[in-house]
Amino acid sequence: MQEQDKTPEQPIELIQNDGTNETSSPSQDDPAPTESTPSLEELLRKAELNAEEHHDAWLRAKAETENVRRRAQEDIAKASKFAVERFAGELLAVKDSLEAALAAETPSIESLKSGTELTLKQLVAAFEKAKVTELNPVGEKFDPHFHQAISMVESEQEPNTVVTVLQKGYLIADRVLRPALVMVAKAKA
Repeated sequence: MQEQDKTPEQPIELIQNDGTNETSSPSQDDPAPTESTPSLEELLRKAELNAEEHHDAWLRAKAETENVRRRAQEDIAKASKFAVERFAGELLAVKDSLEAALAAETPSIESLKSGTELTLKQLVAAFEKAKVTELNPVGEKFDPHFHQAISMVESEQEPNTVVTVLQKGYLIADRVLRPALVMVAKAKA
């Protein structure tokens, strides 16, 4: 049986890069045929280089993300620090007007009144530019989100209606800066 298992060496057919076939028979003189697949060491080296490239790209992306986050935090800090800069600039004109009124040597009642009216107009203009709006809710239904009731009084108006405004309220872009202090109508006994 052992003799039947032995087969004579058969020629090996190799395919060249140019597409031609070459037949060779292994001999003891020839080294082992060259493998067309890379060795495990080469594959490992390529995988390590690839992993190193990906790790480097990941580190760069992480650093860029940190830089963007840090810049955004700096921008937020600057924005909150200088948020009132424009509004403060508008108020400087109001302050200048008040100082000019106080510096007048012999102010008359009429000049003080007209100066005060002009100063108030400057202040109202500054408020409008900063989107600060006034709440004067006389005759409106009481709303605890915008009004603060000081007392309830008997009135001809419907119950829970604002009768008197003791101090105007203010909003900044639909957010309550200060609620209006009001007196509210109560139901007649």
